Amino acid sequence: MEIDALLLSRLQFAFTVSYHILFPAFTIGLAAFLAVLEGLWLWTKRDAFKTLYLFWVKIFAISFGMGVVSGIVLSYQFGTNWSEFIRITGGVIGPLLAYEVLTAFFLEASFLGVMLFGWKKVGPRLHFLATVLVAVGTSISAFWILSANSWMQTPQGFEVLADGTMRATDFAAVIFNPSFPSRLVHMLLAAFLTTGLVVGAASAYRVLKERAKGPVEGWTESRIGLVMAIGLVAVVAPLQLVAGHWSGEVAHEHQPLKTAAIEGYWETRADQPLHLFGIPDRAAQKNHLEVSIPGIGNMIQNVPKDEVIKGLDQWAPDDQPPVAIPFFAFRVMVGLGLLMIALGLGGAWLHWRKRLFDSPWFLRFCVAMGPSGFLAVLAGWMVTEVGRQPWLVYGVLRTRDAVSPVTTAEVATSLIAYISVYAVVFTAGAIFILRLMAEGPVAAAAEPDPRQDRAPGSALAKAPADTTPGEDA
Repeated sequence: MEIDALLLSRLQFAFTVSYHILFPAFTIGLAAFLAVLEGLWLWTKRDAFKTLYLFWVKIFAISFGMGVVSGIVLSYQFGTNWSEFIRITGGVIGPLLAYEVLTAFFLEASFLGVMLFGWKKVGPRLHFLATVLVAVGTSISAFWILSANSWMQTPQGFEVLADGTMRATDFAAVIFNPSFPSRLVHMLLAAFLTTGLVVGAASAYRVLKERAKGPVEGWTESRIGLVMAIGLVAVVAPLQLVAGHWSGEVAHEHQPLKTAAIEGYWETRADQPLHLFGIPDRAAQKNHLEVSIPGIGNMIQNVPKDEVIKGLDQWAPDDQPPVAIPFFAFRVMVGLGLLMIALGLGGAWLHWRKRLFDSPWFLRFCVAMGPSGFLAVLAGWMVTEVGRQPWLVYGVLRTRDAVSPVTTAEVATSLIAYISVYAVVFTAGAIFILRLMAEGPVAAAAEPDPRQDRAPGSALAKAPADTTPGEDA
């Protein structure tokens, strides 16, 4: 494999986007979780929901900030490493990215300050509205980003001009391209699952700590958080299986090359098998150590048994993606998804039997599954992006034709710089978030609120410690 500017540009974008996607995948679901917590607090007046909100909003603020910073880096790379991509597709992609800024980012930026610093500045209902609007903004952001990326997977509604650039002829067709609905649902459910698993892991860790200190009576904040997380996973994980199957059907129809790579189909035939395991070898054009179930591949693809499914033999080896990456990433994603279903349904059964807090093995399972949502998201994006190769815009623009005219040394230097900075900044941020989670919601709520001015002599310094948010507005 030749190390050139194209390969290094791909590695650099893969590195930065892998870091970035972790934060939106968490904050989209966490913003919705915060809205639910504040709504429950307003409805029930139980202080436990307020304590949980004040705890998780700190983690949201840090994660949101890290997501914004890492997202800006991605936009820079469009100009530095992928200028040809923007020059050619800017007439289609540019407006979608602009809409994301004008709708989602402005909405989030406008109300994030109220959400973080407005407890003593606005009334409780207005503060709740701000939290809801931030949650809506994160989902709108996902809408536009997924629309742009899905258009690259299943392009339509455009024309190629004489100079080789593209222009949108039907923006409704561009936005609502064939793969967009299924991928939007799939990504939003993945974000909710990621949040549920993180909340469940942090809550289970605190429940284990509480148990170690002796018998616990009543519903602590950690127990409430654990039950809410288990309920979310129990509902969303099975839905994600359905959404993933839907997305696979769309890929089978519009991206047969990707489907062949995911499934490890080298031969075009009817009645395809289901490959459970194998080691794809693009040079030999076959799988080694193959473990398969014959005759059910067509059923998995939801097509008749006698329908011919294209294999990788329909494309020249140079036109095939690196098959091993989407093949294994897909199986990692599915395997983690099945574990999530087991976690949700098992936790729901234990809660029904009133044994959820008395099952150390299950609580440890919850802690171990904490990072699984992030891993599944990364695996899913590897399937999506690597499986599309060698196309950047599927069937229209090859990746090699979209790279900037930069030297290998220039890209290598920037790649090393990114790795060094990310290793320090984002590792420090992740460690800080983990420490906050380890402290737990009660400890976090007991600390002075850093958003309030408690300087000696100020009005807030004289306010009672248990003043309800918005009470003095």
